[in-house]
This record gives sequence, structure tokens and C-alpha cells, in this order.
Amino acid sequence: MPDAIMVLAGWLGLTAAAALVCVVACKGRVKWGWLLSALALMAIYDALLTRGYGHIPISFWPSSWNWEGKNLAVLLSLIVASLPMIGWKKAGLTLKQDRKGLTGALILSGALVALFLGLALYFPTPPLDVDELAFQMTMPGLDEELFYRGVLLLMFNEAFGRPVRLLGAQMGWGALVTSVAFGLTHALGYDDGGFTFEPLLMATTGGAALLLVWLREKTGSVLLPVLLHNFGNAIFLVV
Repeated sequence: MPDAIMVLAGWLGLTAAAALVCVVACKGRVKWGWLLSALALMAIYDALLTRGYGHIPISFWPSSWNWEGKNLAVLLSLIVASLPMIGWKKAGLTLKQDRKGLTGALILSGALVALFLGLALYFPTPPLDVDELAFQMTMPGLDEELFYRGVLLLMFNEAFGRPVRLLGAQMGWGALVTSVAFGLTHALGYDDGGFTFEPLLMATTGGAALLLVWLREKTGSVLLPVLLHNFGNAIFLVV
């Protein structure tokens, strides 16, 4: 548990540092209530994802994968999206797609599918594990897209605004901060009394997060990000 708390502190601290850089970049024109609420939500999310750092006695079935924590995290995102000041549609938790942005989004999605498939064909396929395949086909995309590209992105967007139009998608500093947070959750660790950091993981997951943010903003929905996320995770197990 102490290691998990240290990782949380590092994750929140570095994300907050990135947010403060954005505050300076936008010359302090920020809604602090939204910014602080987003950071608080990250702490709650981490606590649920880790099942209260092992103190929530919940178990669906024998598995080496965190089905329970992921479901608790999804539930959190759904509850937050249900709040009047958030809203499911505003947070992108909708199946409806913005038709004006759909063509460009589908082109990028097709390119990413081809990239994932090519990488899966190049790298050796591990022995098939049904539990792992079921998990990778469902939970990572549902949990992480609803949170990072859904409610958390909305809260940071409310804090910083979305002043930039990038290839038809309205974006702001929230895209950068949530992508940093997403990259850190994969790259940052704590072991043997010190932090660990994987630059390659930070670059690949953070870069992928920016593309997924663009898709979410382009279509107004997390649907394509969820599907692509789960496809990218699962294809390496079956090809």
C-alpha cells in the first residue's frame, strides 16, 4: 500500500505540474474550481481502481486481471457523467457521432487499425488466455476512455477552455494534461524506495492519448476511442 500511495502522489503531482504549466501558458485565465475538482477526481479514481488499495473486499471470480477495480472505475465515470453540471453527452458518453467530423475520424481510425494489425503480425503472439482476452477486449477501453477522454477531459476543458481548432477538432490544454496523466499512469512506478519511469511507455501511451482525444473531440463521442483502445489491446493476443 505505501508504494501505491507514492505512485498516486507522483501521478497527481506531475499531472498538477503539467496543469500549472498550462495555467501559465493561458496567462492565468483558468477556472480553478474545475481544475481542482479534476485533480480530486483523479485521486478518487485511483482509489477505486485499486479497490481501495486492497481494502475493498470485492471479487468477481478467480482472475489475475483487475476486473473489480475496472468496474468500480467505470461506475465512477458513469456517476460523474450523470451530474447536472457534467452530463453524459457533454462528456462524450454517447453513441451519437458528429457527422461533420466522422469522415476524418474514420480515416484516422482505419490508419490506427492497420498500424495495430501490422505490429501484431510483426511481434510474436503469446499463448492465448481466455480470461486475458476477455479483459483486454472490454475493460481497458471502457474504463480509461470513459475516464480520461470522457469526464476528466471535460473537467480540464472547463478549466482551460478549447481555444484551438486542430484539423476540425476543437481542442485545448485539457487534451495535453489528460494525455500526460494517461502516459504517466503507464510509465510511472515506485519500487524499492524510489520512483521508476519508462520514457518509451510515456511517449507511446501519451502520444496515443492525444490521438484518442482528437477522435473524441472530432466526433463528440468516446465510442471510437473505446473500440480502438480495446482493439489495440486485444489484437496482439489473437494474431
